[in-house]
Amino acid sequence: MSAKRPNILLITSDQQRADCVGFENAHIRTPHVDALARAGTRFSACITPNLVCQPSRASILTGLLPLTHGVWDNGVDLDPKVGERGFAGALSRAGYRTGFIGKAHFATKATFAATGSPECRFSQARYGPGWRGPYMGFEHAELTVLGHLHRARALDRPPMGHYERWLIARGKNEEALALWAKSTRPEIGAAQTWHSGLPVAWHSSSWIGDRAVEWLKENASNAPFCLWASFPDPHQPFDCPAPWSFQYDARSVRLPKHRARDLERRPWWHKATLEGRPQLADAALFNVRAKMSRIPDQSDAQLAEMTANYYGMISLIDHSVGRIVAALEDLELARDTLVIYTTDHGDMLGNHGMYLKGPWPYEDLLRVALVARGPGVAAGGVVAEPVSTLDLAATFCEYAGVAQPAALQGRSLRRLLGGAGERRDVAYSEWHVHASRCGVGLKLRTVRTKTHKCTFELGSGAGELYDLANDPGEMDNRFDDPGCAKVRRELEDMMRARPGAVRADLAEPVGMA
Repeated sequence: MSAKRPNILLITSDQQRADCVGFENAHIRTPHVDALARAGTRFSACITPNLVCQPSRASILTGLLPLTHGVWDNGVDLDPKVGERGFAGALSRAGYRTGFIGKAHFATKATFAATGSPECRFSQARYGPGWRGPYMGFEHAELTVLGHLHRARALDRPPMGHYERWLIARGKNEEALALWAKSTRPEIGAAQTWHSGLPVAWHSSSWIGDRAVEWLKENASNAPFCLWASFPDPHQPFDCPAPWSFQYDARSVRLPKHRARDLERRPWWHKATLEGRPQLADAALFNVRAKMSRIPDQSDAQLAEMTANYYGMISLIDHSVGRIVAALEDLELARDTLVIYTTDHGDMLGNHGMYLKGPWPYEDLLRVALVARGPGVAAGGVVAEPVSTLDLAATFCEYAGVAQPAALQGRSLRRLLGGAGERRDVAYSEWHVHASRCGVGLKLRTVRTKTHKCTFELGSGAGELYDLANDPGEMDNRFDDPGCAKVRRELEDMMRARPGAVRADLAEPVGMA
């Protein structure tokens, strides 16, 4: 390994299943992420600390679990003082140049009132086009605040976010927005799915790739850097642009084997969260939550159309990943740069009859891809130990030679990346689900080992336990099975031994959760 402090490049997508990369799924083309995996190490049992965006992203940044950093659901903002103590602030203070480009979602956009955050829809007067940070420890920031345009959700006026302001200026008379909403093929009723007419050069994945390459060019000097490039896709709507929307034929898409809901085999909250009424007094936000975060049952043809577009969005991201990694090569930075590719959480994509995300901690949502390449990383490695994206902050601090805060709940992955054997017994995920999401308040704790996974709902005492070694499809909930009582007790002991303290002062949401 070079004696220089390594550069760090973190690339993330949003809502990408762990099995939606080429090295796990031969039906998806991700040649650039696959190349990172061949030249480096990937983790086959990495989980997210939370099943939705804000808490999981805050955990990546801080190295803390959601009930410790305080972002216990979407709609709860990360305290900037906590955020600035994350890996970006630590590296900035140690002499790294730090940048963030893309979707942050450390704070809430759809707020009830002004919060002062650059991601808040009511606070944009403080942040004009010339604002470039600092933000949450990053010296430089260029944001896609909304990240996902929606036909049923009007773009803010004036538009907020660097990408949104740039997009609306493309063409004449807001031509980009009209092209984005226009479908280039007949629609078949697939929920939130169409083949967008937006030129691919104007797409957020292209913009983030462009801006990341420019940032690397501007910051290639003797000082080390840390850049987080954060793509908003393949989060819904599934609005892939041409030519990427032509990459996958819906007629050839392989659908999940178990596409019917089997709620009678699941704990009570699965059914309750699908049928509950979001508890939101704000009529506009209620409409968004009720219509956009749930999908009605889809026919096989509709699900295939949705999946094909989802795959296309992933391949478009991969194309920009290739461009960013090529820039490292051109700038002669690759040898001294640790490159990480991962995501915040997954997507059900029709498995078990479920769509998008929610408080159903199936592997579809919980498990995420994690790939690393760089100095000291073993080539062609596959690590089966249970780890988490929570571990990234500690990993970056160790690589950078920065003292890790004693409170970190993640553990550095450096030894595992180097090919050394290191046992990991358990990884944690947790979520206090606010009733504004689906009408039901929940206190969920999940533990995952190499062979089992158990989720406990602390309010009711209900839960679900799966033997992943013998039941990888998670068909049989063994939580109340006497034959699994010993395993359940062991997993509950692990859950109770969660590292660190749960905050007693958890804040109320400032917006839609």
